[in-house]
Amino acid sequence: MHLLTRARRAAPARPRDPAQVLFLALLGLVAAGWALVALDGGQFLTLESVVGIQQRSAALGIVAIGQTLAILAGSLDLSVAYLISLASLVAAEIMAGQDGNIGPAVAAVLAVSALVGLVNGLVITGLRVHAFIATLGVALIIRGVVDHLYDGPAGAVPESFQVLGYSRIGPVPVSALLWAGVAVAAWFLLSRTRLGYRIYAVGGNEEVARLSGIRTGRVIVLTHVLCSVCAGVAGLLLASRLGAGAPTVGTDGGYDLESIAAVVLGGTALAGGKGGVAGTVGGVLLLAVLDTLFNQLEVNSFVKDVVRGVVIVVAVAVYARRTQGRPA
Repeated sequence: MHLLTRARRAAPARPRDPAQVLFLALLGLVAAGWALVALDGGQFLTLESVVGIQQRSAALGIVAIGQTLAILAGSLDLSVAYLISLASLVAAEIMAGQDGNIGPAVAAVLAVSALVGLVNGLVITGLRVHAFIATLGVALIIRGVVDHLYDGPAGAVPESFQVLGYSRIGPVPVSALLWAGVAVAAWFLLSRTRLGYRIYAVGGNEEVARLSGIRTGRVIVLTHVLCSVCAGVAGLLLASRLGAGAPTVGTDGGYDLESIAAVVLGGTALAGGKGGVAGTVGGVLLLAVLDTLFNQLEVNSFVKDVVRGVVIVVAVAVYARRTQGRPA
């Protein structure tokens, strides 16, 4: 009995889940932000700023959820930013300011997005091209098409569709509810379906998963299709805010690297197989709160980028150290 007690005391403490650590850090950031803004004579996280955080983070959050699925499978997608721009243009062009065209426009955007994801997945699995190069190549193709066809904003979004970008229920914007719905659906997929278990298996060790009977190529293709569909939904959301399609709305927002940063900040391993949706949600919120704090303190853009980069590097380094020696 004494030996068992000593063994329990000697055993290392079980590492906290990265998502838990991240949300604790988020609470600490809110507390620090509150104090700093108060010292500057202002108020942090007023109702207006909270609504603003939700609205600004919704598009990035939706893209990051899709990116999470791809990264968990051991892949990634650099084409999402250009796909967002393309989706906004397709939606606005088809809608042409008419309420009756909303349904066809949404269907067309989802179809185009799924097609791009399918191409990404097939290039990676069929041609054996690394995901970084494959999705970067597809991104450049989309960029070429968009630059050739559009010089500026195009199309028009009817006012009824702009409800998606601007309306809210109490303090909660409709766009935030959309993001929450996408996050819950992805969580259910990963934790309650066979596809979810297979995504983790492929990301953890693709060869072992293949020998276990999993069609690894099909899993990777499906994650890329879902990732691209999420980017298409984000494009629809941004079109509803702008009232038109814009050829640079995705790249100006940096949704490719920002989404990957949010996923990694949330504790999902870039190698795949470890992580989840909760951490990604926390990562997006942390970046959004950090941006709000910088804006209220009127920090210049150079310092913003430096601090954000340091936060991401430190977070990944901490997660890496915590996982060293963890039993497989």
